[in-house]
Amino acid sequence: MKNAKKWLCLLLAVSLVTVFAACGSPAAKPAAEASEKTPAEPAAETPADAAEEKDAQASRKDLTFVLDWTPNTNHTGIYVALAKGYYEDAGLNVSIIQPPEDGATMMVASGKAQLGIDFQDYLTPVFASKDKIPVTAVAALIQHNTSGIISLKEDGIETPKGLEGKNYATWELPTEQAMLKNIVEADGGDFSKVNLIPEYVTDEVSALQQDIDAIWIYYAWAGIATEQAGLETNMIYFKDITPEFDYYSPVIIANDNFLAEDPDTARAFLAATAKGYEFAIENPEEAAKILCEQVPELNLEMVTASQLWLRDQYKAEVDRWGYIDPARWDAFYAWLYRNGLTEEIPAGTGFTNEFLPA
Repeated sequence: MKNAKKWLCLLLAVSLVTVFAACGSPAAKPAAEASEKTPAEPAAETPADAAEEKDAQASRKDLTFVLDWTPNTNHTGIYVALAKGYYEDAGLNVSIIQPPEDGATMMVASGKAQLGIDFQDYLTPVFASKDKIPVTAVAALIQHNTSGIISLKEDGIETPKGLEGKNYATWELPTEQAMLKNIVEADGGDFSKVNLIPEYVTDEVSALQQDIDAIWIYYAWAGIATEQAGLETNMIYFKDITPEFDYYSPVIIANDNFLAEDPDTARAFLAATAKGYEFAIENPEEAAKILCEQVPELNLEMVTASQLWLRDQYKAEVDRWGYIDPARWDAFYAWLYRNGLTEEIPAGTGFTNEFLPA
């Protein structure tokens, strides 16, 4: 993953799938266009209207929001908020950009973007560093860790112990392998019997049909891709084996100076973003169309299937979109520390729910 190389080399790897096809289905026509009746001509804009809109634009605050990777359904609520004018209504001009080589976090920390997206596991070296890196997680895009190990059903890997004697594609990173070892041994397996094949998989569908038996993925994209390809698979979720692995991925991060100097703008942004995700939860198919309209290189069928799967993941059991459970946040870092994978990260470090809408 190009934008996360720095963090991957330091500590962790998780698989974000970015296999996109050209958008194959046109967006639905607006109701007025589909109607047999000729719609009324819109009222001509008066000079006063134009002046009022110019003043409104001038009064809006400019925000730069940097993604973690190329646009996908993790980001739908943000694109919905942009397309439906929720940010403008909140007095904001939001620019969405893709990350530079060194990732979203460094861009946010430098102040070149006020907000962005990263993952709790990728943020480990940030919060463990002796040098203060001024970023804080302010919202969870998805409530639970949806990553795990996928394999073809025909390979019979129904539980982690089933990885014995199978080929697993590894990044050869300490934390990745420590987590895999944990779930295999928790299931009574022998981790030394897992064949660790150094390989960075970018096409999970092809890899599973060739020499790789098991891959670490996020189901909302790679898992849906296997469904779209007609593959029958088994999926083992890390959070179902070890509770400490139910960390937050992905999260919205913000520059600490921005939060301190302009908290009202941070709250306005998150309120509008929450509205976008609530829309995606209630209207997943329409939200998928909005995302494809904004990012036409995406495949509408794939995006729609992913959106329908994610609608129950954005909030899951919580009432407030974006909420970060302190106990779950701290538990993952505590596990890493106990296993010698990071310096100690004090409880409560690196996140806040203060800026979320009530």
